[in-house]
Amino acid sequence: MSVPSPTSARRLKWISHGISDTGKVRRHNEDSMLMRPEIGLWAVADGMGGHAKGDVASQMVIESLRKVHEGTSLARYIDDIEDRIVDVNGRLMQKSQESAKKLTIGSTVVIMLAFDKYCVYLWVGDSRLYRLRAGELRQITTDHSQVEMYVEQGLISREEAMVHPHGNMITRAVGAMEELHLDMDMQEMLPGDRYVLCSDGLTKHSSDVELQDFLKEGNTEEVCRKLIDITLSRGAGDNVTTIVVDIE
Repeated sequence: MSVPSPTSARRLKWISHGISDTGKVRRHNEDSMLMRPEIGLWAVADGMGGHAKGDVASQMVIESLRKVHEGTSLARYIDDIEDRIVDVNGRLMQKSQESAKKLTIGSTVVIMLAFDKYCVYLWVGDSRLYRLRAGELRQITTDHSQVEMYVEQGLISREEAMVHPHGNMITRAVGAMEELHLDMDMQEMLPGDRYVLCSDGLTKHSSDVELQDFLKEGNTEEVCRKLIDITLSRGAGDNVTTIVVDIE
């Protein structure tokens, strides 16, 4: 259900919609998402496919963020989010050590926080945040993945990265390392901006050029449904989750 933000002292408002789908191949949905537009907080977590209890990991990440309190200052807001993710990382590491096979129990996560006129985003792994502004789409997170390293080193092109056999190899995740570092950045939001949080189940089946066209028309709910339907029509080999946030 699309929920507008409450009218308050904030300079901007937003409306958002999100959908998560198991896809055509997987039996279980290891993606989880959070929508708290009333406090300007959204997140997508993707349990690590092929590892034990990926759905448990992503759900733990999202449930921790569900308990975040609206911050009286941006710094305290961010600290609360970071502390909760670091805590989940420790608990997942402990679960892994206690398991018989010591298997990694992990999840990627991308978090968007709208505060006053600012968008703050934190991430670990290859779940992404995009921004559509004035008709131009830009990925504003950088994947923590093996293929992204290849692209940065000039070894492969962005197009080759989409079909590279190492496409599922991520280099950082919640629950995968003792010392977790979340990347964070922020930018000023403008009326008319459209932000998209997604798991890699979406980007495996659509290029950035295609996504730019898909995102130009329709409200948040219509765009979400379009992205999911296109992914399903293309085989949806992974779980797919997307949240669209419009800034007004």
